[in-house]
Order: sequence, then structure tokens, then C-alpha cells
Amino acid sequence: MPVKQKAKKRVKKWSARVTHTSNALDLKNDAFKSKDPEDIAESLKESADKSNRRKGSPFQSAMSMLNFYINRAGKNLTKTQKKPLERAKNKLRKLYGREEK
Repeated sequence: MPVKQKAKKRVKKWSARVTHTSNALDLKNDAFKSKDPEDIAESLKESADKSNRRKGSPFQSAMSMLNFYINRAGKNLTKTQKKPLERAKNKLRKLYGREEK
């Protein structure tokens, strides 16, 4: 008996679409690919500060996009890729004067 082959279904990555076409922030290309947390945080801050389409404060928008990326891409990121993203959260807090005490 011949074995049935399943047709490969093209998976649509809605999270990638959101990251690239976000209505809140115009992110630089490969904004999350940097290995320097400070570069990531500064890029997010610049995008959030320039945006007129965000619903919350610049800090909320920048942190939200960072968390979104970490949560959605997280299972596909290596530890070395995820580490600078996690550290960028603290850098972002410092840039906005929201350091935890």
C-alpha cells in the first residue's frame, strides 16, 4: 500500500507580521538582532519617542514591543540570543528613568 503524504501547509507567522508592521512603532530593520542590550534599548526608545500612532506612553510601547518579541520568538531563540534582549529591559528602564528600586 502506498503511504499517503501530507501536503505541506504554509504556516503564517502572525507574530513576525506584527513585529514588522506594527501600527505603534516603526522599528529599524533587525532591531532585535543586536548583541548589545544598549543598542536594542536605544533603538526601541527612538522608535517609541518618534511614533505618533502609539496608544500608551513611549515607555509602555517600547517595553511592550520588547516583551512581545521575547515571548513570541522566545522558543526559537538560543540563550545567547535571548540574554541581550532580557538585559535590554533594564537598559530601557534606565533610559526612561524607571529604574527599579
